[in-house]
Amino acid sequence: MIRQLTVETPGQGLHEITEKVQTEIKSAAIKEGLCTLFVRHTSASLLIQENADPSAKHDLERWLNRLVPDGDPFYTHDAEGPDDMPGHIKAALTATSLSIPVSGGKLALGTWQGLYLWEHRRRGSRRELVLHIGT
Repeated sequence: MIRQLTVETPGQGLHEITEKVQTEIKSAAIKEGLCTLFVRHTSASLLIQENADPSAKHDLERWLNRLVPDGDPFYTHDAEGPDDMPGHIKAALTATSLSIPVSGGKLALGTWQGLYLWEHRRRGSRRELVLHIGT
């Protein structure tokens, strides 16, 4: 079963989508199987990460921004601004798809794990995700 999910991001950073994906699994009525997520953009990515302590999210965002800074004069691809090429690099370094087992009708995530859409552009965007939920 294929589902589409749209996520509005207010700006750069990790945006938790665990509940949105779980809602899609519940409506699919799948008890056991696999949920594969794919983000249809070249400047956003997906991540499974701690969702209990916000400092982990903050530290990850700061680390990636330090690793791939906006406006580096080395970049030539800047048609959409100083965060254009850094957004592409960040997406290349992270994941654009994830697969998570479904057990008991729920994502089989660990106690402190959550699903995140990682927006790499500073401006807010409407991001499209494709979910394949199957047994």
